[in-house]
Amino acid sequence: IIPMNINGIAHIALNVSDLKKSKLFYDKILTNMGLSLIHSSNKSFYYVGGKTGILIQQANADKIKKLKFSQDNLGLHHFCFRMKSKEDIEQFYFLLKKIKANIIRGPMNGNWVKGYYYIVFEDPDGIRLEVNYVPNKGIFEKNAKFNPSGDY
Repeated sequence: IIPMNINGIAHIALNVSDLKKSKLFYDKILTNMGLSLIHSSNKSFYYVGGKTGILIQQANADKIKKLKFSQDNLGLHHFCFRMKSKEDIEQFYFLLKKIKANIIRGPMNGNWVKGYYYIVFEDPDGIRLEVNYVPNKGIFEKNAKFNPSGDY
């Protein structure tokens, strides 16, 4: 087998309980991150930008009555958008406050790698999202080490 290298994650797809409510939320945060809406229907919508794709789709109505998102369930724990500067994180915080998003923590420093700065927040279904900034090459800096901090 010839060695291969990935070029990132092409897209993340999320199931939501109320597509209209989620569209209002994601329209505000994703457009402010520079993503563009390339598809919208009564079943899903799809944003692309910065080598990232986010597909949001309506969950099966029979299932959503029984299930709620939890970071403790199998599957997605959270996902994180990488921002280009600490100032972007600060501006994003003001956007989250403006739209009354549920902010779990931040903006604050994390000790996973030197310079890690982040916010953890939730979408309308309680799906955990994060935005972070890591200076320079982050974990790829010479002598850099990942600090699991008891979290991982």
